[in-house]
Amino acid sequence: MIKSFHPPLRTLMGPGPSDVHPRVLAAMARPTIGHLDPAFIGMMDEIKQLLQYALRTDNPLTMPVSAPGSAGMEACFVNLVEPGDKVIVCQNGVFGGRMKENVERFGGVALMVEDVWGTAVSVDKVRALMEQHDDIKILAFVHAETSTGVCSDAQALCRLARDYGCLTVVDAVTSLGGIQLEVDQWGIDALYSGTQKCLSAPPGISPVTFSERALSKVGKRTNRIPSWFLDKTLVMGYWGEGQQRAYHHTAPVNALYGLHEALVMLQEEGIENAWQRHALHHQALRDGLEAMGLKMSVAADIRLPQLNSVSIPEGVREAEVRGHLLDAYGLEIGAGLGALAGKVWRIGLMGTSCTRRHVMLCLDALENTLIEQGADVASGRAAVAAAAVYAGAK
Repeated sequence: MIKSFHPPLRTLMGPGPSDVHPRVLAAMARPTIGHLDPAFIGMMDEIKQLLQYALRTDNPLTMPVSAPGSAGMEACFVNLVEPGDKVIVCQNGVFGGRMKENVERFGGVALMVEDVWGTAVSVDKVRALMEQHDDIKILAFVHAETSTGVCSDAQALCRLARDYGCLTVVDAVTSLGGIQLEVDQWGIDALYSGTQKCLSAPPGISPVTFSERALSKVGKRTNRIPSWFLDKTLVMGYWGEGQQRAYHHTAPVNALYGLHEALVMLQEEGIENAWQRHALHHQALRDGLEAMGLKMSVAADIRLPQLNSVSIPEGVREAEVRGHLLDAYGLEIGAGLGALAGKVWRIGLMGTSCTRRHVMLCLDALENTLIEQGADVASGRAAVAAAAVYAGAK
């Protein structure tokens, strides 16, 4: 007979999901009510307000899609891309490739700007391509590339798009809550994110926001949006304003309780304080890793604090290291993807997983594991280096 599932207790420091705070788990255990219940509708309005706060936007169409970040991505492209539209897609990692898939599946023409994995999107390459075409409709790029740990200059790319009269679609799945993200100030037109990274809510929900410029393009479409579920002209009847809501789908009620609580916690901390917290613990982790003898694989000026890409030392059996960390310490870190498979580890410091306890556990566990494997690392220095960062921050 199959029995109830009881997951093992893990410390999640991979590329996501991150640890979920007990307050969020407790919120999700509250009684389920109807998705059109007046009390639930009141909470929906609060979620919109809290997302606007987190995203730094006044966009009325700011809401959570009832599906993971990949559906948020599809929601942006399916609403904005029409057959024949030229879309510049920037790829410097795995997730730019998924943008290309979306553009082409919805009939658009993807013009690729490709950069080496581990480097930022080249603003100059984007500008050069825009100068070659006077009919670009959208510029799409990943702000925080989860597969590499690289941050691209969203502000500069959005300014360039405005200069050339096109919209922007931005992947902020790993950005939101971890680094500066300014939807209105930077002029982002459509953005999607996820709940399982720096918000520390469970996976399965994707915050999105659309500017008035983006909605204008949606309103002027000459053909029907090819997805019923993700059609924003329909779903806003449910996520609109006031108590009268049109039924669209049965929202994931308890999952939205969790998102609401996670966003309340972010508001309590303060969004800028959250950015500073991620920067501080990244510095401690980085100094500890470097004191141990390991190297960061991304240049400092484009490095994500919440997703740390670490070069694997020569001769180290990287999968065995990850396996031992999981078995002996209950600690999950991530492997490299695509071109970086077998070359890097990805260590997440996101949301509830971004604490001093997480940093010190990771350094201790990784050092011990590498020593057991015979790797040439400096013993006893990592914890001292990290502690010095914390001492200096007081």
